[in-house]
Amino acid sequence: MTRALMIQGTGSNVGKSLLVAGLCRAALRRGLSVAPFKPQNMSNNAAVTRDGGEIGRAQALQALAAGREPVCDMNPVLLKPETDRRAQVVVQGQARATLPAAGYGAMKGTLLPAVLESFQRLSRDADLIVVEGAGSPAEVNLRARDIANMGFARAAGVPVILAGDIDRGGVIAQLVGTAEILDPADRAMIRGFLVNRFRGDPRLFDDGYSLVAERTGWQGYGVLPWFAGAARLPAEDSLDLAPGGLQGTFRIVCPALSRIANFDDLDPLKLEPSIRLDIVPPGRALPGDADLVLLPGTKSTRGDLAFLRAQGWDIDIQAHVRRGGAVLGICGGYQMLGRQVADPDGIDGEPGVSEGLGLLDVETVMAPEKRLARMEARDDLTGQRLSGYEIHAGRTEGPDRMRPFVRPGGRDEGARSADGRIAGTYLHGLFAADGFRRAWLAQRGLTSGLSYGGEVERVLNDLADHMEAHLNVDGILGVAETVA
Repeated sequence: MTRALMIQGTGSNVGKSLLVAGLCRAALRRGLSVAPFKPQNMSNNAAVTRDGGEIGRAQALQALAAGREPVCDMNPVLLKPETDRRAQVVVQGQARATLPAAGYGAMKGTLLPAVLESFQRLSRDADLIVVEGAGSPAEVNLRARDIANMGFARAAGVPVILAGDIDRGGVIAQLVGTAEILDPADRAMIRGFLVNRFRGDPRLFDDGYSLVAERTGWQGYGVLPWFAGAARLPAEDSLDLAPGGLQGTFRIVCPALSRIANFDDLDPLKLEPSIRLDIVPPGRALPGDADLVLLPGTKSTRGDLAFLRAQGWDIDIQAHVRRGGAVLGICGGYQMLGRQVADPDGIDGEPGVSEGLGLLDVETVMAPEKRLARMEARDDLTGQRLSGYEIHAGRTEGPDRMRPFVRPGGRDEGARSADGRIAGTYLHGLFAADGFRRAWLAQRGLTSGLSYGGEVERVLNDLADHMEAHLNVDGILGVAETVA
């Protein structure tokens, strides 16, 4: 019989995703068949599964921690914001609708059957499922149609451990306040609490820890110190994007677009000692001494083209090119590099045509069909094995497509300018392949000894060790109860 437990948080970004990843790795090392699950996620940083669907990037990392292949059932509802008030709704891996916030609020109550269906399918071949909540159960104004926290926990009969983040301050109020505001039946689902991200000597919080236990009646499972290695793991939220090393000789600059998406391309680069990776926030000019400007993916190409111009980054990029600098665009960034982006049907926002940056002789037309595919092949141009994935709407054509960025298995992909300094590709994840990344760096006079996959595995093991040392992991896993 499958058992399950759920980690909920006192708020967003309290470290739930990392806690679930660490518990998955700890359970795997105990010989358990374990799987992660998140009923509802909101992220534009998605992973493509082998069966042609998409899930949140955090669930893909958790699957890696669990020693499993990511599948759509690990994250049955994924919200991908396109504007501040509208998001694409992905259900069991496939785009279902694009709705304003009020529209999704009405739709959300109909999605619980799909969430439970995915949970039940996932439970068929797992000893343990570790579930991650979203936001906070204290958002009781959203409880009526909730599928992400107590709505799911109650429907599936999954016990909860509540995590608070002491680094942001007020953790006692976070935990005790949540206990006070919850409906008694929801509160009864909580079996205990833990405190995350403590800096300094955890013993200094002994009195506060005891106070939380006394006021709530919950079992405490420990105080977890800040885990510095988290910065070396793939980030799900663009707010968590960390710059690379400051000592690197090759400077890559990436503008933080308003709808930046699938920015996992940056994760291997930021770990390379020879690279200095700068994430440039809105309102700041792109540094003039960059070797490469990397335009990342975006959930709204035309919207982010306008955003880019509003920051003056288009002027910075043109000046960079005039100085002899290189530019690489990935997915939406690739589309921006062309002459224009046309969206006659309003796939990417309002219908219309936007002028591109004009650095590649290509044009893009948005289309209703969304391309979701994973790929593993040998690149004919570098001779290296590469792996990647496509996740985009739109088709790009033009003369510069005659000079592809890569040729996986003989297929032309992407485009390059005649002098090779400007390039674009739809393939995400290329730099995670050690051989391809090393060949790409070698073309720029750089060497690499990094095993990216090996480094992620090392950090996941370090995370599990860290949690074992400071939390009652056996007690947490023991909270899990059998589910139907």
